[in-house]
Amino acid sequence: MADSSFDVVSKVDRQEVDNALNQAGKELSQRYDFRGTNSSIDWSGEEKIVISSDSEERALAGLEVFKEKLIRRDISLKAFDAGEPVGSGKTFKITGELVQGIDSEHAKKISKKIRDEGPKGVKAQIQGDELRVSSKKRDDLQAIIALLKGEDFGIALQFVNYR
Repeated sequence: MADSSFDVVSKVDRQEVDNALNQAGKELSQRYDFRGTNSSIDWSGEEKIVISSDSEERALAGLEVFKEKLIRRDISLKAFDAGEPVGSGKTFKITGELVQGIDSEHAKKISKKIRDEGPKGVKAQIQGDELRVSSKKRDDLQAIIALLKGEDFGIALQFVNYR
């Protein structure tokens, strides 16, 4: 019998993020406390999001609105890394970035956790920006998923290609 396996990835559905961004932009344009503050939220390239406003407080409030919309769309806040408000002239900007892929440092932490605390006979291989976990027993793979869900690695993890 062949080994069962699954992949541990850190990916974000760009369409869902775009929907959350559009909802947040609509709310910024319609809410009373954002009137007259020139608050906006836009894409800046493929992975960056810029929130701008006339005051630092309104920029931070715009960030909170966007985070709220991400949560409603089941996107982990670990997948969005927001910077500090930066003032330039009369506007304040917050630049945030979508975090995708598992870098080698996090991949090593995850595979070490699997080796140390997981059931015997479970193998973890680093493949680019994802991790393949394989075992002869499917129950062991279920235990690994539960183990990884219970641990905080600082990045959003998804489990795909379970076979």
